[in-house]
Amino acid sequence: MSSSDEVIRVKDREIEVSSIEIDKKDLVVTGKILRIAKIKEEWYEDVEDPALLIEYLKKTRLNADIFTFWQRLPDTKRKYNYYMEWDYIAALTIKDFNHWWEKQIRSRTRGLIRKAERKGVIVREADFNDEFVHGMTHIFNETPIRQGKTFWHYRKDFETVKREFSGYLFREDILGAYYENELIGFIFLAYAGKYAITGQIISMIKHRDKAPNNALIAKAVEICDRKKIPYLVYLNWGDGTLAEFKRRNGFEKTALPRYFIPLTIKGKIALILHLHHSLVDILPKKWKYFLLRLRKRIYACQ
Repeated sequence: MSSSDEVIRVKDREIEVSSIEIDKKDLVVTGKILRIAKIKEEWYEDVEDPALLIEYLKKTRLNADIFTFWQRLPDTKRKYNYYMEWDYIAALTIKDFNHWWEKQIRSRTRGLIRKAERKGVIVREADFNDEFVHGMTHIFNETPIRQGKTFWHYRKDFETVKREFSGYLFREDILGAYYENELIGFIFLAYAGKYAITGQIISMIKHRDKAPNNALIAKAVEICDRKKIPYLVYLNWGDGTLAEFKRRNGFEKTALPRYFIPLTIKGKIALILHLHHSLVDILPKKWKYFLLRLRKRIYACQ
């Protein structure tokens, strides 16, 4: 078991330990008062021997209070006796494209995909070149607000976008949605073993009437079918209109076991009192919806 325990960077709200390497896995630690460690690339990497990893973590100078990890698709049944909670992701089981088209989506979604084609939207695999990055930057800078909150890519320049999105091309396909030769939407389709992930899916708001996102999902399903990948994942399940979009495109709320292991006395107390969750996580749904609506109104007034 190889390791390095140099702390690389300290942020205001997160301590990132990018050089802690155990069995070739990078770990990150988040939090100030309660420090929680996890695998940095947990969407892409399994924890094969958690007991050995936990033993090592207790001996490092990370000073993490809790270690958390989950089981990735298709491993949905509980395997370990650690304290566990369920994480919910949006997963689409893929038999083949025709099965998805005929059995997993409804006529309304099929109609939107046909509408995109009828209006002239063309979805194809794209190269990560300067022309494509300029198109991405144009999409990012269309509006400062998306889904009722500040959009984190707004006002990023060409060089920043190129640098931030070039690091994982070795495991990604890029799908672009074009209208009259202009890039109006795209997906970075990342591969993580037995599933693919819609790592980034976005389109221009002014072209929303052409349903480019539906067309992009259809192309992603087609590619997964071609590559014999059994699942397409649209990250966490969530709520609201985005969850409804996922549901209409065949994604289902899928539960995965997530484990929390205390590494210190503080960690044990935090788990007993359920302090390992953020305030937003523990709020009742009606309060979450209220705060989301309030945030949308505030941004609408700006």
